Amino acid sequence: MPASRRVQDGHTWNDLVAGKLRGHLLQSWEWGELKRRVGWTAERWVWEDDLGVSLASAQVLRRRAPSSLGPAVAYCPRGPSLDWSDQAVLTRVLGDLEGMAGEAGVLFLKIDPDVPVGYGLPGEPGAADSPSGLALRNTLMARGWRESPDQIQFRNTLVLDLRPSEERLLAQLKQKTRYNLRLAERAGVKVRPALPQDFQLLYRLYAETSVRDGFVIRPAEYYRQVWGDFQAAGLAQAFLAEVEGEAVAGLVAYRFGLTACYLYGMSSDRHREKMPNHLLQWHAIRWARSQGCERYDLWGAPESLSEEDPMWGVVRFKLGFGAQTIRTIGAWDFTVRPRRYAVYTRVLPRLLAVLRTRGRRLTRRSLES
Repeated sequence: MPASRRVQDGHTWNDLVAGKLRGHLLQSWEWGELKRRVGWTAERWVWEDDLGVSLASAQVLRRRAPSSLGPAVAYCPRGPSLDWSDQAVLTRVLGDLEGMAGEAGVLFLKIDPDVPVGYGLPGEPGAADSPSGLALRNTLMARGWRESPDQIQFRNTLVLDLRPSEERLLAQLKQKTRYNLRLAERAGVKVRPALPQDFQLLYRLYAETSVRDGFVIRPAEYYRQVWGDFQAAGLAQAFLAEVEGEAVAGLVAYRFGLTACYLYGMSSDRHREKMPNHLLQWHAIRWARSQGCERYDLWGAPESLSEEDPMWGVVRFKLGFGAQTIRTIGAWDFTVRPRRYAVYTRVLPRLLAVLRTRGRRLTRRSLES
């Protein structure tokens, strides 16, 4: 029976999670440290067999619930990491996580493991279910987990296989994407790696994007850490697209193990007709390959994978690079306090709506100043 222990060393943790266990960037030591600086605590657990061979890991974050909603919540972002077909390990890991959810002062524990339930757009040729993901869903339901109404990360994503040659990757671009890529080059768009002194440029572009597209962003200091600190640690690279020396778009790509992730994109309304975002993505793809990554996660597709969804333009853009749609199991919660959990899930959306309205107002003011 696997036994668990806590890991206190960042190098040991990252070597394990990024290596054998193929864990997600959000399970990295650095991600836990980032969250620690904004009010969470981070615990890193590993499960080993009798010979000390690592079989599973989980970085569990905890913090007090917002406002007066009650006790702490626990969250294992894009985890745990394990061989999901190993039923003995799965049973032990879920049992231990359920025990954490039952500790005094914890309202519930959330997981959103990086486990597919299907590939491709539903109803289109080549779309298929993943039996292992569907089996895990059944296991969670049988053990009393519930599909969360609060999906912190995108449930669905699009992933590009980086193992083919650069020439092959270029050849598999959709015709319109290839045309836009060449158009950007002909129109004089230049892409360069962003430097630490470019932070304010990136943040202002991100603020412009949030106001235009209607999403809420955090204060500048958070992004100084999530962009700058990860880049300093060699786990990220920011890029800027410029037209005649003016920054018009940017992105920040991350790497962890064999996977690169495109987490942040930002752009102004200036020179959009010159397609700077297409050239930015191509530079990020080339960077990811240079880092030895085999997958490029374009991070994020809407809950509803249909052309009626407001995010469909984003999906079409990412599909243009030859990425495959992956539908994951999503977020699941475990609680031993169902009544308090029910109150929490009713009140939280109202509180978040107020906070989002306030956040959008503050961002607009920062752009006007």
